[in-house]
Amino acid sequence: MKNAMVRTNRSLMWHGMCLFLIGLLTGFAEPRFTNVRMGLAAHLDGLMNGTFLVALGAVWTEVRLSPSTKVIAYWTALYGTYGNWLVTTLAAAFGTAALSPITGAGHSGKSWQESLVTIGFLSVGIAIVASSVLVLWGLRARAVP
Repeated sequence: MKNAMVRTNRSLMWHGMCLFLIGLLTGFAEPRFTNVRMGLAAHLDGLMNGTFLVALGAVWTEVRLSPSTKVIAYWTALYGTYGNWLVTTLAAAFGTAALSPITGAGHSGKSWQESLVTIGFLSVGIAIVASSVLVLWGLRARAVP
């Protein structure tokens, strides 16, 4: 069990650094996006979500949840972080304004693009909040080891 937790720690940290790198590379592509401001948001999402995953990997052994709940927290964290970067990047490429009144100001995409980005932002929002709540619950003072 301890070995599996260490592998999960390293996996989260690896994904964090991978997403951080993706965020850095997205910064190079910023000027090429239809919505440059949303491209900046995608760049920053990669950096911040990557940092979040590294931090999550650092505390993972302290998270006290049932094995199945811990698996849910892990996968929703990965989906939420990578998905957030991907959806924001798509929004930048499409030039959509869905759920982004500031970064999307003056832009609009095709109807299907707006719908795709809206569904994407809603799903990753739910996933990352769910993961955060589970991790916070697993880090509470009275969590059973």
